[in-house]
Amino acid sequence: MKLNAKLIIIMLSLLVLAMLTLFILNQFAQTALVNEIQDSSQEISKAIQMSIEDLTSNEETSRLTDYLLTAREKGINEINIINTEGEIIDSSDPDKIGKKRELKKLEKGIHAVQRPIGGAVLSQKPYEVVVPVIVGDEQLGYVQINMLLDNIRDIQRANFIRRLFATGMVFTVGIALIIFLARRYTTPIHNLVDDFKRVSAGDLSVTIPVESDDEIGEMAEGFNNMVEKLREREALEKRLYEAEHLSRVGQLASGIAHEIRNPLNYISLAIDHLKTEMLPCCEDKREELEELTDKIKEEVRRANYMVVNFMNYGRPLKLRRNLVIYRELLAKVLPVLQNRLTEQRVVVDQQIPFDLPPLWIDAELFRNCILNFITNASQAMPDGGTITVGAKLLETGQMQLNFSDQGSGISPEDISKIFQPYFTTKDVGIGLGLAITERIIKEHGGTIAVESTVGSGTTITVLLPQQPA
Repeated sequence: MKLNAKLIIIMLSLLVLAMLTLFILNQFAQTALVNEIQDSSQEISKAIQMSIEDLTSNEETSRLTDYLLTAREKGINEINIINTEGEIIDSSDPDKIGKKRELKKLEKGIHAVQRPIGGAVLSQKPYEVVVPVIVGDEQLGYVQINMLLDNIRDIQRANFIRRLFATGMVFTVGIALIIFLARRYTTPIHNLVDDFKRVSAGDLSVTIPVESDDEIGEMAEGFNNMVEKLREREALEKRLYEAEHLSRVGQLASGIAHEIRNPLNYISLAIDHLKTEMLPCCEDKREELEELTDKIKEEVRRANYMVVNFMNYGRPLKLRRNLVIYRELLAKVLPVLQNRLTEQRVVVDQQIPFDLPPLWIDAELFRNCILNFITNASQAMPDGGTITVGAKLLETGQMQLNFSDQGSGISPEDISKIFQPYFTTKDVGIGLGLAITERIIKEHGGTIAVESTVGSGTTITVLLPQQPA
């Protein structure tokens, strides 16, 4: 429901409540006033009847004094019986018996009088009722009744107080309801203003709960949509910035990689020259020098191969698949890393079945993958440990390769980023090793998964399809 509709309903409700309350109070007051007038009229009639009886009777006893004791409660203050000569022959006040009244000044019917009755100062004028007594064609005298309408005045005053109280209560309820609604609707608006300030300060984590379907709820929903759009825009800008940054880094690294190939080629040629010219002159150390030059040659070739892959990172890979025995591939990779592993007190535990079928892979590319896995595992164990290299054939026909270490592990927020280009948590490296590795495995039709526990180690699982028929 809209806010305008709510306010209109509240005002109409208060108006109906006030009118209904005043109507009910007015009905009660009218009923009480009518009853009081009826009672007063009955008492007047009774007083007139009693006065006529006393006037027409020959008895000397007067009942007016005794009757007046009960009639005062209904507003009758004094009763006088006056003969045709203006003499008061009977009265509820014995002191007035025998006094004269001017008949010309007696106004027939009911009228207000100026003088206070009984010497009392009253807030309301007394009334006088004069009724002529006629029997047949003969007028015997007059009955004068002095009365006060204090009961009616009290009823009117009580009715006025009740109306005033009821009106005050209705307005009090209305004011309380207005204060409640003001707080109910101004508090979300103040909160919305504070949230706008937070968003303008750069905090896009703000979300307002939508608790109503009125204008406040629409504002909250619109605010949440706006913040969501800002989040998407911020994420898009961040991705564009990262893409631009990666593009610049890639261009720089590609230029550096191109420059690195020249000294690598020179080192490779120098090693070939040493093997040809110098080894025959060192027969006593020929085997040791030959092994050393072969390792240097192998490292130069691997470095050159990595540079070529780096330069061709954005281009499709050209796979040269062959059947490769996994143990033989490891036997070519591990000696290159052996000296480094020995210095770090790292042991490689091979858990590979002897009857494991050969892998249908590009040996040179996959060799680079194994080097990356073992190098990363050894760097995660600066105090030494064991790297477990396992393999098995699954029932689904896929080859599963495992690489497990006992290192420091990877934090949950970094696991999803380790395969992104140029992402690294190390002090050295440019963050392309695992990115290139993932690409090589996917080009082979395989998948790679990482499971890690901080402080316990990391396990990398690679699934590769078997050789096609």
